[in-house]
Amino acid sequence: MKKSGRKEISDIKLAVFPGNPGNKYAMTRHNLAWLLLDNSSQYKNPVWQKKFKGVYSKEIFTQGCIALKPETFMNKTGESVRAAADFFKLKAENIIVCHDDIELEFGEASFKKGGGAAGHNGLRSVKQHLGTDSFYRFRLGVSRPSRGGVDSHVLGRFTKDEEAALPLFLDKASELLAKFISENSEALLKKNKQKLINF
Repeated sequence: MKKSGRKEISDIKLAVFPGNPGNKYAMTRHNLAWLLLDNSSQYKNPVWQKKFKGVYSKEIFTQGCIALKPETFMNKTGESVRAAADFFKLKAENIIVCHDDIELEFGEASFKKGGGAAGHNGLRSVKQHLGTDSFYRFRLGVSRPSRGGVDSHVLGRFTKDEEAALPLFLDKASELLAKFISENSEALLKKNKQKLINF
């Protein structure tokens, strides 16, 4: 643990970026975590290794945190996370899962520890395979659907306006995630949500 005057959280050693493989899902809201990892200007040319039903890299975060990109479908994310956690001997408290969240507006983000899956199949799978919900979450807003069902919304593409704003949203979100991992404190965890871009 880092020594400082502030209250600390458990060391984050594994950051998980779930998504659905295939071109069909590449630019959908449900793949926002993959987009964060693949398109942020902060993460350049990492070296990926194939393992844990996905790929992982030790070169994205300078703080010694491993990035894991499961290549299972979203609803089997937990299989990849459990394999990585067992291999690196990690507890749930050492893991943060980045994911899309309809309860936040597009351009908003927040951190959370524990809690329910709120209908998110990736979170449900991680909880099932770890046997606990005590991992951290980095929630990335995709807004609630204005019409239609939630499934078609999260599996649908961003609007043209959202796509135009997406690069800045991803950069701001990646900066915030790196800060959370590096500072290792509860200050960011206690904030309800942060508006990262004007949208």
